[in-house]
Amino acid sequence: MGMMESAQHLKPAGEAASAPAKEYLTFRLGDEEYGIDILKVQEIRSYEAPTRIANAPAFVKGVVNLRGVIVPIVDLRLRFATERCDYNAFTVTVVLHVAGRVVGVVVDSVSDVLGIAPQDIRPAPEIGSAVDTASIVGLAALADRMLILLDIEKLMSGADMGLSD
Repeated sequence: MGMMESAQHLKPAGEAASAPAKEYLTFRLGDEEYGIDILKVQEIRSYEAPTRIANAPAFVKGVVNLRGVIVPIVDLRLRFATERCDYNAFTVTVVLHVAGRVVGVVVDSVSDVLGIAPQDIRPAPEIGSAVDTASIVGLAALADRMLILLDIEKLMSGADMGLSD
């Protein structure tokens, strides 16, 4: 009986406090660090120049053939109007499964996979930013890092992406 009582005291006051951490793949775009739900990530590949498509928006670099699947490649750096868009050894394409389709996004570099608990996520302030705030889940402050957590599904299926059917 004593065992049960002590366990009761350890239980957090609010149920939300015990919500499990969600895993986010973190990556860099310019000076900012972003996180996206790891469950949307299919694979991470080194950058390869895609085949350009006529009349595609500037941030859609083109398409690549990924084992028989034609995958549109979006340069998130252009999408978010990051100053520099150099392609180097660290540039990677993150292949995502969003809105029922496969899409590749080009990022400066991939950092790591982090488990972030819901209580560590703060709402994004309503400020003018390169990213529509509807696509931002929130901000996570970790030790010396500030992560912008993206709803990549919303971001990729926005009308301006031209990727929705």
